[in-house]
Amino acid sequence: MFLSGVSTRTLSLISEKLIGRKICPSEVSKASKQLAEAVETWRQRDLSVEPIKYMYVDGTLFSMRIDGSVEKVPVLVAIGVTEGGHRTVLGLQSGDKESATSWREMFKDLKSRGLDAARIRLGIMDGLPGLERVFKEEFTKAKVQRCQVHVARNILAKVPQKLKKDVADQVRSIFYASTKANAIDFFESFKAEREKELPSAVKCLENSLESCLTYLQFPQEEWVCLRTTNVIERVNKEFKRRTKPMEILAGERSCYTLLAFVCLKMELRWRSKPIGKVAGNLPFIQKMAETNFTHNS
Repeated sequence: MFLSGVSTRTLSLISEKLIGRKICPSEVSKASKQLAEAVETWRQRDLSVEPIKYMYVDGTLFSMRIDGSVEKVPVLVAIGVTEGGHRTVLGLQSGDKESATSWREMFKDLKSRGLDAARIRLGIMDGLPGLERVFKEEFTKAKVQRCQVHVARNILAKVPQKLKKDVADQVRSIFYASTKANAIDFFESFKAEREKELPSAVKCLENSLESCLTYLQFPQEEWVCLRTTNVIERVNKEFKRRTKPMEILAGERSCYTLLAFVCLKMELRWRSKPIGKVAGNLPFIQKMAETNFTHNS
């Protein structure tokens, strides 16, 4: 109950009703500490049995009590997508998300645990400094997809308020083009129209355009999941929701215990929701629809 988000105070009241006595916060802490070994085993588990083809990577900050003071500690997160389209959390590791060195250490750790670097075909990420370069160096056969949402935000930050809606619509038409050729045509039109009045916004889009359109090289039914880092953003949002009532985490191990629990719950949901459209992942539904709900039947 505590791992699910029930506060120690509420848990104390509930336990009195359920078992006739209050469970104090120290008992909850002691019980959760007993999970540390199992959590660490899960964090360091063998990845050689996971046929991973795509990776989402990002980092998020948590307030932790470290050596008597409260510090903002970043945690790096990597989520993999298997050949069957199922998502799984590959790693949680403390490290500076702005540091290329931290990301390199994480990628090397994943590979040391059995992750097959040659299988990785795509990495989806935002524009963190050095991350794309390190990812390409560690996964030499992979391409990079830059999150379109992050790029769009960067572009619109350079646009006056009165033009934001029009520019957002133009950027959307580029990002959601059906082919790369169409996307380039839309960009050239956007550049010709806006370069004089919005040179910074145009330059921002131009610098990221190739990385934003990488997803077009992959199966169309997966495009909706490859354009952005929404998959990992939702996980980070769930992390924040779970840790918000606590305000300050007791330390790195406590953080890993809570995050591992959140990750395992998310994976249970993902089992029935592989990435891509329903027809692509569940062909029997498409066959049933053609058999029972068409003019031929």
